[in-house]
Amino acid sequence: MTSLPDPDNPLVHGFLPQRLPAPHLAGGWTDLDALARAAAAAPCREEARLLVEEACRTTELPALRLRVARLSEHRAKAAAMRMAVIVAACGWTDLDPTSSRAGRVADERFLALWTSLAHRSDHTRLVGLPMLSLLNWAPLRKPGRALPVDQLARTEPLVPIVHWSAGDQPLSRLDRLMLATVRLEAHGVWLFRLAESLAGRSPGDRSVSVALCRMTRVQHALHGQLRSNAVKLSLAPATGQQCAVLAALAEQEALEPPVLLAADAVLGMGGPMGAGSRCQQRRHLAARHRAWLSTLDRRSVAVRTLAHRRGADADAYRDAQESLVALRCAYAELVRTAARPAATGCAGPAHRTTGGLRRSGMPVDGAA
Repeated sequence: MTSLPDPDNPLVHGFLPQRLPAPHLAGGWTDLDALARAAAAAPCREEARLLVEEACRTTELPALRLRVARLSEHRAKAAAMRMAVIVAACGWTDLDPTSSRAGRVADERFLALWTSLAHRSDHTRLVGLPMLSLLNWAPLRKPGRALPVDQLARTEPLVPIVHWSAGDQPLSRLDRLMLATVRLEAHGVWLFRLAESLAGRSPGDRSVSVALCRMTRVQHALHGQLRSNAVKLSLAPATGQQCAVLAALAEQEALEPPVLLAADAVLGMGGPMGAGSRCQQRRHLAARHRAWLSTLDRRSVAVRTLAHRRGADADAYRDAQESLVALRCAYAELVRTAARPAATGCAGPAHRTTGGLRRSGMPVDGAA
């Protein structure tokens, strides 16, 4: 398989960024930074939308569109993450900023900035789990030595850059869900490498069953990690606004972690909607990462014929499939817990979130 350029090759850091996400924006971009933090902590969508309207009137936010082309790739992704937070907080996850309908819903100057940042950061759809989580974390303390970004995410205590809770409040369930996704991606780097090693192999190749057994072990380890994350997440506070954000992401099939999409590309699990659903889940990734997964799909056709065979390789293949199902169930349970806060009036959004997971093909029942 032709590898991507080193900084963005999923075999290096998964779909985590090459560098630590930028904790602050500088210059005129501080207006976007401040708006993202305020919108994420807003009590409801209406309040978040009022904040956007006020920022378009009273700050330099509209003029930032002219500066997007001058951003480095690192800063463009950081700015795009802030934009994704704002859009999610406002409930515009299903909105195409270039459509005629968008101008009737949001300020046209805000929409222009949204479109420019999406283009600059290589994301057609900004508002999905990858942008909202994988670029929204930082180590609690500055690392004493240079470490790869995936190792930092595995070994260091993490905090969100933009909190979905007020600054003086403990981390919310949505914050903890996003950080759990970062950990999942960091620990799941081996799944990317195993997926790549399986691509292009044929049944009967001596290395196939070995790689599949290793994939099963990695997925079991990730399953245990998610179960331990669920304990802390269940004790964290949540709000109706955060439930609404999760419900909207589920409706858009924007909640599948990228590392699970990579495992699915090899094992061919998909969802009830088949390839169409897979494309829907991937559309929130950067274009180069979607291309990488599509290539992995094509290269893994021979491995997927094990579903119709017998023998040791076929048994290893089915074990890997079963462990992926269990891992998806564990992640779906984590999402369900995040969308099921106590007395905050979130029963409706939580119910819609579960329905969205069913439509997206993520299992919502089973072991977790």
